[in-house]
Amino acid sequence: MSVDFEKEGRFAIITMNRPEKLNAINAEQGRAMNEALLRFRDDPELWVAIITGAGDRAFSAGADITGFLDRQPGARDDRAERVRGDNIWKPLIAAIHGYCLGGGLELALTCDIRIAADNSRLGLPEIKVGVIAGGGGVSRLPRFIPRAIASEMILTGKQIDAQEAYRIGLVNEVVSRDRLMPAAKQWAETICEAGPLQVRAAKEGLIRGYDLTIAESDQLVRDLAASLRGTEDAREGARAFVEKRKPDWKGK
Repeated sequence: MSVDFEKEGRFAIITMNRPEKLNAINAEQGRAMNEALLRFRDDPELWVAIITGAGDRAFSAGADITGFLDRQPGARDDRAERVRGDNIWKPLIAAIHGYCLGGGLELALTCDIRIAADNSRLGLPEIKVGVIAGGGGVSRLPRFIPRAIASEMILTGKQIDAQEAYRIGLVNEVVSRDRLMPAAKQWAETICEAGPLQVRAAKEGLIRGYDLTIAESDQLVRDLAASLRGTEDAREGARAFVEKRKPDWKGK
């Protein structure tokens, strides 16, 4: 399989597994990733997913360029029709190492938390091979970092290292390569300390509210908050607070 799927308690660990090709994303891997994300989305026992790449050299070096040779003018990129991390309300964490380029960075941009190993290189080099970052790079990168820096990366194909990615707010944390997965799991455990229904509602409000006015976003969040009232987890959260103990979340 080009994508591995493991369950570890409340976590799904999704691993792109073409290390001999730097986990470059071809059609098969794209479909497999789509299936893995759907499996995570639809499993009530899974609350957080960690996405990473096999091997030591790359999270993903991007699209498999050999697949571009037979494309016809005007052909659509079917990645636009696939499920993505930012239209799944469960949180996703990207555990980045080595090359995180092109479609690899586009995938990481759809995740909620990005952890980078100190050997990471991030960029959108598509402009140098006759295409643009049409899988979400051009549209998403300027939403995460200053527009001037996004323009530099998009228009020149410039790559940045992990420390620069952290400085500009593109990643949440930089760790040594051997600490990458432990750090990602620690982030996942921290997220799981909150009620899963509440986490999903908060993520939905954050993402859907991004393009709304403040008043519209406030109304959206009020509606989401109202939908949580009366849930088993809402009652459990209140009881646990009063009883000074950790809540036992059920996702109900």
